[in-house]
Amino acid sequence: MLYALGVGCNEDPCDLDDLHFTYEESLRALPTMCVTLGTPGFWIKDPETGITWQKVLHGEQGLTIHNAIPAEATVIAKNKVADVVDKGEGRGALMYVEREIFEKQSNTHLASLTSTYFCRADGGFDGGGTPRPKPASVPERAADIVKDVKIDKRAGLIYRLSGDYNPIHADPRAAKSAGFDVPIFHGLGSLGVAGYAVLKAALENNPDRLRSLSLRFTAPVMPGETLRTEIWLGESGGQFRATILERERVVLDNGVYSEQ
Repeated sequence: MLYALGVGCNEDPCDLDDLHFTYEESLRALPTMCVTLGTPGFWIKDPETGITWQKVLHGEQGLTIHNAIPAEATVIAKNKVADVVDKGEGRGALMYVEREIFEKQSNTHLASLTSTYFCRADGGFDGGGTPRPKPASVPERAADIVKDVKIDKRAGLIYRLSGDYNPIHADPRAAKSAGFDVPIFHGLGSLGVAGYAVLKAALENNPDRLRSLSLRFTAPVMPGETLRTEIWLGESGGQFRATILERERVVLDNGVYSEQ
């Protein structure tokens, strides 16, 4: 319920269609909540990694749902750094991280996650690695569906309680040290908002229908802004992108989702 509130569910408290995500009666979990499960924590802040954590940006995120995320369970996740790509001195590095999530008692495979992190200050270590292919662009025609979600001004403080404690999302001093005027909203929080928009506008708000979702983060999102998700329908899924209305800026791009 806390996760659902953090990504915009029940902006209208009287919206009965959202209550199954925010109220204990017939409670369901949003499928995008898998990005918060089994996380190893803010491990890149450990000095032993050699990563300049203040300069790390979340570049891309993907998720695949194998079985419905339960409303209550104990889960175990297997996390690994799958690859690191050196872009060169002064150009940073790309780090690819994978996570597999299982329900503990039955060992049911719940979800697979892929993340790409841009380590802006850590290139030039003579490393190799293989960059992933660029995701497909959204169609040039007008979107089939448009869904707006107003992000709460306290969204960063709410979303962090789902397990992402990077201080740049809560502490103005940490945000300024990372080059931002104010605390920015979590990248995975904005993914959750767009995922909720796709679920509600294109999939009848039915969490059983979402099979996979992936996107690229292209610009920071600030709490209090309005996220407009444009959706292009296709066979067994579609594509999407998200824009901040107040700045007319694309913040999530190359979005793709598929249905079960």
